[in-house]
Amino acid sequence: MKKSIYNIKKMDCPSEEQLIRMKLAGLEQIKQLDFDIANRKLSIYHTNENTLITNAIDSLNLDSTLLATEHTSDQIEQNSDAQQSKLLWQVLIVNFSFFLIEVITGFISNSMGLVADSLDMLADSIVYGLALFAVGSTASRKGSVAKISGYFQIGLAVLGLTEVIRRFVESDNIPAYGTMIVVSLFALVGNSVCLYLLQKSKSKEAHMEASMIFTSNDVVINMGVIIAGILVYFTNSMVPDLIIGVCVFFIVARGALKILRL
Repeated sequence: MKKSIYNIKKMDCPSEEQLIRMKLAGLEQIKQLDFDIANRKLSIYHTNENTLITNAIDSLNLDSTLLATEHTSDQIEQNSDAQQSKLLWQVLIVNFSFFLIEVITGFISNSMGLVADSLDMLADSIVYGLALFAVGSTASRKGSVAKISGYFQIGLAVLGLTEVIRRFVESDNIPAYGTMIVVSLFALVGNSVCLYLLQKSKSKEAHMEASMIFTSNDVVINMGVIIAGILVYFTNSMVPDLIIGVCVFFIVARGALKILRL
């Protein structure tokens, strides 16, 4: 068994990790991928030479460098597909449930922040669905599903940004800040539970770690909507709500574009 270590300078979020994972999915010589996003490093356990692996990673234009290749006696971790599927179904159900709650209350309260967060929840549900397909699935199937989800997320982002512009130009209704804060607090609790479940699994597989980081980002977004609600209260303006909506839609669009680069 060989271990090749790569430095990937532009690997700073789960979108790049998903790109790399799916790009390498068809290479049978790869036995395990260990991602270290904080240090932008990827360790690949494989048989045979690493030429095909290096070429595949380089083709993504993520400023990658092969640091070292060595023989190793490290044990390859065997993760239970059934356990991964069960966990992913749990976080998918939580995210999709909060999508329904936030999209309904968002329109009722006239809050683009809640609507945007709900669509982010929907986008994350798609990511968890992708991860479910990745468990024991074929490379071609994962690629097809990723492409569909990428276009779908782009559509959500465009529709959302269009609605933000329309409200900025035509509407002067102040969002119900109380609803924004309360619903976002519940969503924050839901995402925190999902993050706990994912961290508890201690899985080092790419699609699981990507799901974990997406959920970490959701916690930050939830806090952003709460802050926007507080600012709406103090300023009596819809602008903070629209700003957080734009930020979330750009996050969704950025992740979708990276998926489509495959």
